[in-house]
Amino acid sequence: MLATARGTFAVLDAPVPSGTPRRGHVLLVPGFTGSKEDFALVLPLLARAGWHATSYDQRGQFETAGKPDDDYSLRGLAADALAVQEALAPYAGSHLVGHSFGGLVAQHAVLDDASAWRSLALLCSGPAGFDDPGVQALAGEPAQVRMLRAFLTAVPTVGLEVVFEQQHTAFDVPDEIRGFLRRRFLASAPESLTAIAAHLLEAPDQVDALAATDVPVAVGRGSDDDAWPFVVQDRMAERLGTEVVVIEAAGHSVAVDQPAATVDFLVRAWARAER
Repeated sequence: MLATARGTFAVLDAPVPSGTPRRGHVLLVPGFTGSKEDFALVLPLLARAGWHATSYDQRGQFETAGKPDDDYSLRGLAADALAVQEALAPYAGSHLVGHSFGGLVAQHAVLDDASAWRSLALLCSGPAGFDDPGVQALAGEPAQVRMLRAFLTAVPTVGLEVVFEQQHTAFDVPDEIRGFLRRRFLASAPESLTAIAAHLLEAPDQVDALAATDVPVAVGRGSDDDAWPFVVQDRMAERLGTEVVVIEAAGHSVAVDQPAATVDFLVRAWARAER
């Protein structure tokens, strides 16, 4: 548990091993219904490569407490990321990694204080919410729009347990993994989950403002990523002056599906950023 200026956050922290040259710090932000554990396989790989690596549960996610009246706005969640960074690496700045919804939070964190970050990597993320006119102009109405609207209706009506069972009926995963996913979902604050779902629909496009900062941005996705349509991610990368790096044999959770390839993408991105 990490104490910050904005409260206490649950973290997974992987310091650089003794005898390994320390290259800096990286903060990894999870996505919708996710948690710090989404990065559990990449953290030790990053540490062995010289990067002090930290992932955390966002406000109201899993083991970070969230009250009904907490600040779950995008700016509030971005302020949380900045507070976690300040508590861990206040002097040198950190590389920032945002997965999926975490990428939207990370964009705002960069815009709110670019001096805190050495670079930004967006993993399987997009430029804005799925209801954004620019997203829909490129891809029509993504299927995620219907899912998120149904989620927003269901959570306050039937509760988290019923929603979880409905969402995971067809999931073929080992019982141990299903048990963890269920425990994580039910431990999260409903207000946090519904706020995030609303942001995934309504978040404004900040890409041009992000491109105007001095923070280098890298974009990566899994070859089988099913979140933001590929054409949307490709156009976002173009606006940022870069290209999408595709991680093969990976879906939306690239850090779980291909941890070594994900670390390779990040380390290469950081090397380019620091030339």
